[in-house]
Amino acid sequence: MHLFELEHVSVGYSGQTMLHDVSLRIAEGERVALVGPSGAGKSTLLAVLYEHQRAETALVPQDSSLVPTLSVFHNVYMGRLHRHAALYNLANLLRPFPREVAAVRAILRTLGLEEKLFEPVGELSGGQQQRTAVGRALFQGGRVLLGDEPVSAVDGLQARAVLQAINDTYDTVVLAMHDVGLALAFTERIVALSHGRVVLDCSTRGLTPADIKHVYTEPDASADVKHVHKA
Repeated sequence: MHLFELEHVSVGYSGQTMLHDVSLRIAEGERVALVGPSGAGKSTLLAVLYEHQRAETALVPQDSSLVPTLSVFHNVYMGRLHRHAALYNLANLLRPFPREVAAVRAILRTLGLEEKLFEPVGELSGGQQQRTAVGRALFQGGRVLLGDEPVSAVDGLQARAVLQAINDTYDTVVLAMHDVGLALAFTERIVALSHGRVVLDCSTRGLTPADIKHVYTEPDASADVKHVHKA
């Protein structure tokens, strides 16, 4: 079953085309990495995918969209605001319910943030804020997680823990990533973009960063979609 089906989609902003004639199908249960140089169209493609499955999707945006004055707990809990009545959410804001605290704490433990549970998000480092945003998406639930550079601000060891937590929680994952090595390690399919076009779409099995290098080094890698097959 395909959760996402795009056919010849083009998107532009302020007179500039960001995606050119993109066709893409993503099936339920796939873990996909979107890679490519800055400005290639990865964030725009994620936004298009999100609009197609907004109700079923947890999103980790690049800007994190956290509330700095609220605690880590409350920012993560915001992932489930839609599941409860306004009165319940207000009561939990004023005096967090033990069951909600326990649920959020369990997620933060997997992300190495348990000790920051009730600290204001505005006092955290950039990497801690990014992990908080991931925690909110993990707490939200749904059929699919979309992430725009969800580990760009954390170190290698933490990045692996975060990506593992994402894969443990969601069967269907689509991540825009700048670290090709991590993309190959934690996803099963690579979709590379260049100049707003899909130029590579293949399994990560047996693939190495060298196989994707041309996407970053060629002046315009958008002439044809390349399919790489490794034994």
